[in-house]
Amino acid sequence: MEPLIRHKGLVGALDRVNVDTDQIIPKQFLKRIERSGFGQFLFYDWRFIPETGEADPNFELNQPRFKGASILLVRDNFGCGSSREHAPWALLDYGFRVILAPSYADIFYNNCYKNGVLPIVLPSETIDELFSRVKTEGYSLTVDLGAERITDDAGLEIAFEVDPYRRKLLLEGLDDIGVTLQYNDKIAEYEKGKAAYQLIG
Repeated sequence: MEPLIRHKGLVGALDRVNVDTDQIIPKQFLKRIERSGFGQFLFYDWRFIPETGEADPNFELNQPRFKGASILLVRDNFGCGSSREHAPWALLDYGFRVILAPSYADIFYNNCYKNGVLPIVLPSETIDELFSRVKTEGYSLTVDLGAERITDDAGLEIAFEVDPYRRKLLLEGLDDIGVTLQYNDKIAEYEKGKAAYQLIG
């Protein structure tokens, strides 16, 4: 997993509440066993016109000014619905490293941390201010996880908090497997001892 220390990126705005995981990544695309390749199907039912398969110009994130966005600004209860881990996979594969919202569904929130996506919780009034600022073409933010600060080029500064353990894992780029591998020597020592004990037994 790639570490997330300090990220500057274009902000993409999705002004909708209760965006569920079935909209983030529809069920028909959950046939892959790898974590990659899901980005092309992100928000599929909103991004594309069913009859033609072409990009729907009415969908917010299809606006040219949001092309290449890596920070996603959303509303309340983002990631509700089913518990599929494919949702953060799709967001990350599409290019989003940071999400800003007033609230998230619990399972989605936890899955983001396990997959290298930083879901930041901000007060509703702060989210409102960001939605106002993102109307400016090319609006970007710098998210400093080390300092737990968000800034823009116009002097805005926002503090946020992340659980210290989760913060450490993102800073070091460690998922659950990576954490386990930190104890590889101890695991090998245990297995060696276990094998010796079985031989004696």
